[in-house]
Amino acid sequence: MKHTASQSRRQFLASVGGAALTIPTLTDAWGRPLQQARKLGVALVGLGSYSKNRLAPALQLTQNCRLAGIVTGTPAKAEEWTKKYDIPQTNVYDYKTFDRIIDNKDIDVVYVVLPNSMHAEYVIRAAQAGKHVICEKPMAITEADCQRMIDACKKANQQLAVGYRLHYEPFTKEVMRLGQEKVFGPIKFIESSDGFRIGDPTQWRMKKAMAGGGPLMDVGIYAIQGARYVTGEEPISVTAQLSPKTEPQKFKEVEETIFWQFRFPSGAVSNSTSSYTAGIERLYASCEKGWFELSPAFGYGPLKGRTSNGPIEQPVVNHQATHMDAVCKDLMDGKTLPDHITGVEGKRDVRLLQAIYRAAETGKVVDLK
Repeated sequence: MKHTASQSRRQFLASVGGAALTIPTLTDAWGRPLQQARKLGVALVGLGSYSKNRLAPALQLTQNCRLAGIVTGTPAKAEEWTKKYDIPQTNVYDYKTFDRIIDNKDIDVVYVVLPNSMHAEYVIRAAQAGKHVICEKPMAITEADCQRMIDACKKANQQLAVGYRLHYEPFTKEVMRLGQEKVFGPIKFIESSDGFRIGDPTQWRMKKAMAGGGPLMDVGIYAIQGARYVTGEEPISVTAQLSPKTEPQKFKEVEETIFWQFRFPSGAVSNSTSSYTAGIERLYASCEKGWFELSPAFGYGPLKGRTSNGPIEQPVVNHQATHMDAVCKDLMDGKTLPDHITGVEGKRDVRLLQAIYRAAETGKVVDLK
């Protein structure tokens, strides 16, 4: 059983017969009593399917953070969520009143779960309101927006994390280890692909102004990440191709399927596909002395893996809860978040996303060095 700081003080006082003692109050990085900071308050900005089906349920499982507030432009959603999660009305905001969150000491972290084009605005506003921020990926549509977000958080002395949940997922961490430690020798070839058949053609993901692109900006980022974290390297060049559109009326504004190839400093090459018309979810690495793979590799789990020596055995975890707990533990401990989950990493990915589009549009090799 865990004992709180207040329980420990009571037990200590009892053990000395209630003698008059001055007990120093333990505080967190913000100077608040420790017992008040055992769980950081998280406000979700945007109550779409990811917040509803993944983040909110995960926040019922976390040890270091809790669902404390919501931001929505839909009154019916606000009513539903306040009842379901016992959220006080003082912690409910819409997009016009969002900046008032600066006065709410019950909220420590703002999690931005909005269409890609809105990430920069709300990350910057959250930082200016004195809140740490977690932003869903891709971090933004342009490198310039990524830098604005990084600069705003730095200026406000707030930390910025990006929703790289897989960086804390056990199967993913194991393939990172296998690749980066060259357990099967140097990596020669990687397949890292993610795609699915999209439904509602009117959703924001199909509108270029809001999404920044199609499947590449949505699930393609997982394929980019996979190739990068398995090698532990940054690609030095990219080539890419857009497939002909089989449903041109549906895909008026964004690509339907895109292919790209990275070359890495070690000589390893990767081949990737991202699509809104075909399902694929695989991360495979062929090495000098064997191979390893995850399939499924990027979804919400459970993931499954194997190597040329046999199956990969790892515990199954809730991705979102594990990610948020790790981020909030670092924040509670006053630590600087590691670069691999911050805006630094987010900006790297956005740079690569844009380079892939340039390569596909020009038909040329794009130098990334």
